[in-house]
Amino acid sequence: MAPHEGLVHMKEYDWRDSNVENIGTELDHKVKYNSAATEPAWQEVGNTPGLYIWRIEDFEVVPWPREQYGDFHEGDSYIVLHSYKVGSKDGQEKLAHDIFFWLGSKTTQDEAGTAAYKTVELDEFLHGVAVQHRELQKEPSDDFVSLFSRIRILSGGVRSGFTHVEAEEEPKETLTLLRIFKHPTAKRADSILIYEVEPTWQSLDENDVFVLERNDKIWVWQGKNCSPMEKAKAAQVVHDMTIAKHIDVEVVAQAESRSRTIVTMLGGEDVEGPFQAPRPIISSKGQDTTNNRPRKLFRLSDASGQLRFDVVKEGSGAINSSDLDGNDVFLLDTGSTIWVWQGSGASRTEKAMWIKVAELYIRQLGEESGDSKAYLTPISKVVEGNESPAFIKALEA
Repeated sequence: MAPHEGLVHMKEYDWRDSNVENIGTELDHKVKYNSAATEPAWQEVGNTPGLYIWRIEDFEVVPWPREQYGDFHEGDSYIVLHSYKVGSKDGQEKLAHDIFFWLGSKTTQDEAGTAAYKTVELDEFLHGVAVQHRELQKEPSDDFVSLFSRIRILSGGVRSGFTHVEAEEEPKETLTLLRIFKHPTAKRADSILIYEVEPTWQSLDENDVFVLERNDKIWVWQGKNCSPMEKAKAAQVVHDMTIAKHIDVEVVAQAESRSRTIVTMLGGEDVEGPFQAPRPIISSKGQDTTNNRPRKLFRLSDASGQLRFDVVKEGSGAINSSDLDGNDVFLLDTGSTIWVWQGSGASRTEKAMWIKVAELYIRQLGEESGDSKAYLTPISKVVEGNESPAFIKALEA
C-alpha cells in the first residue's frame, strides 16, 4: 500500500514519541496485574467454568444479578465473562475464557470506555489468554447469543433509570411492551430475543409474540404466524414477571376477537392490520453473505522501525495458519467479522495499537464503501497459543 492510502499513514507513527513506550513490558504487565488484583469484581473468577456478568455504573464494575442474566439495557455497557474447559496439546484440560464488552445502542461514551478498559484489565488478571470481543447490541454475534437461552433488551439504563425515579412525582399508568422472536441465525435452536419496544400498535407483527404489561395485568398477544417456541418463551417470560408480583395474565391469539382489546390499548382502536413491524434488530451478520467483503489478511508490524499495516493475502482459500508470524499482530477480515491474532513475540507497540487499528480499519471500510452498517462489524482478539475454535474455523474457511 502506498503511503497516501488510508491506514498505512500509520507507518509514520513512532512509539518513542508517545506515552506507550512501556506498554507490553514486564513492568507494564506487573502494574496492570496489580491494579486488576485489587478490583473486587474479579476476585471470584478465573478458576472454575462459569458465566459472569457485570454492568458499568459510574465507572465502577458492578455484579449483575444472576436472575437477570440475559437482560441488557440499551443505555448501558456490560462485561460478560464465559470460562470453560478445553483440551490442550498435552491431553490435559485447561480453562479458556471469552470476554465480551457489550455496548448498548444508547450507552454513554464514558460507560463504553470504562467497559473496554476494564475488559483489558480482566484479561490481564486472567494472564492475557482470554479472547476479547467487542459486542454491539444491534449486531449480536453467534458466540454471544449462544450463551443465553433468551436475550431481553430493555429500554433505559442505570443513569436514565435513576433519573426517572427522582423525577416521578406520582404514580401514572404505565405500558410496557415486549417483543419475542427467534434469533434468525443463532447456533442454539432455542435462542430467543426479547426486545422492549414502543408500546403502540405499530410495534405489533403477526410473526411474533408480544407481552403487554399494563398496571395490574399482563396480556400475551400471539401473532397468527408465531412459532410454538416463541409461545413457550413468552409463557416463561410471563412466569418470571409474575413471580415478584401476583397479577392477572390473559393469553389471546391474534385470530381471536378478544385480541382487539390489546390493539386498542396500544392506540389502534380502528386498525385492522395486517401488522408488520420491522424487527428491532439489524440482520445478523451470518444472515446475508451475498454482499460480504472478500477475505483479507493484514499484518501490523513495527519491525522496520515504523508501524506498518499491510495486506498479506486476500481471497477465499488463499489464507491459512502458515501465513501467521508470532513476531507480529495480524488482522483477519472474513468479510463479516474482524479477528485480531496477537503473536506471542509481538512488540509492545503492536500489542498496544491493535484495537485502534481495527476500529480505524472498520471506519475506513464504511467510508470507502458507503456502507452505513460497517461500524457494526464484530471485533475479536485472540492470543497465539490460546486461539478459540471460532477463530480457527474462521482462519481455515
